[in-house]
Amino acid sequence: MTEGLKGEGRNSALFIRHLEDLRRRLRRYRKIHVICDNAIFHHSRALQAYLAQHGDRIVIHFLPKYAPDLNPIERIWWHWHEEITRNHRCQTIDELLDLVFEWLEHRRPFEIERDVYLRFKTA
Repeated sequence: MTEGLKGEGRNSALFIRHLEDLRRRLRRYRKIHVICDNAIFHHSRALQAYLAQHGDRIVIHFLPKYAPDLNPIERIWWHWHEEITRNHRCQTIDELLDLVFEWLEHRRPFEIERDVYLRFKTA
């Protein structure tokens, strides 16, 4: 999906290309479940038309409108913010990216807190 992304904004056309890429790569799967946030382009008419045609294989699941505790990537952003971006002294974006990549390469993997997910599973 990284082809053609540089400088391109997130929109429904890009999301549909991503779904099309998933359909091609995951041909053996009967259903492809995609978890989405509530970005406006995840509700577009173009996406609805695409799902009308391919909804037998692609199922979209939406996170609640505002629930960062349910979205694991939000926890990663929090760790990055706490450990890198909050008090850095980088002069350029390249320096900041170097810090991020170094963090990803050398930091022990942290464990995602799963207790919040267990509450919803048992409810």
